[in-house]
Amino acid sequence: MDRYNCFEDLRQCETEGRDYRIRMHHSKSTFAIMAPHGGRIERGTSQLAESIAGEEHAFYAFEGIKDKNNHHLHITSDQFDEPSALMVAGEAHTVITIHGAKGRDHSIYTGGLNRELEQHILEVMNDAGFTAMHDPSPTRQGRGVTNICNRGRGGKGVQLELPQGLRKQLFDQVFEGQWMPNELFREFVQTLRMVLADSEATF
Repeated sequence: MDRYNCFEDLRQCETEGRDYRIRMHHSKSTFAIMAPHGGRIERGTSQLAESIAGEEHAFYAFEGIKDKNNHHLHITSDQFDEPSALMVAGEAHTVITIHGAKGRDHSIYTGGLNRELEQHILEVMNDAGFTAMHDPSPTRQGRGVTNICNRGRGGKGVQLELPQGLRKQLFDQVFEGQWMPNELFREFVQTLRMVLADSEATF
């Protein structure tokens, strides 16, 4: 199996606790911060989503924990239908998803149906010294209504695609390849948390 088309297909072939795990916490916040390809599928995205969520916002991560071939666990965002993820998304008004993309560049690429919130994120991240832009890739626009970022009660969310080059800047790799957050990671997280605090009543 190269890729699974839905969670039920994955569940029939993979074992929770051995091949993958699900982590989450609930909140009555406007926002849910989610990493549908966390763990070893798209490294660093779980830590980012959890830190951005903090104690205030809902958090969800589907994490690959296999020794190898974790990319097989990648269900596309338009088809991501793991029941706990749909529950967390449905409890929030607005979902923000954190993804890892290929590439050595250090930009943040945004998508999703909530163009107003997306634009606010772009402005704040660029003002903070990061390079952020609307994703030009037609396959990463995040505009499908079934995309997990658009499954909140408001029906419009935002997805952030972070290339490997940027993610490597946010982490220091020490001790058997473990990715450890650094100061730039903390600046990235704090900037996004500021966006959420500013936007809580609006989006």
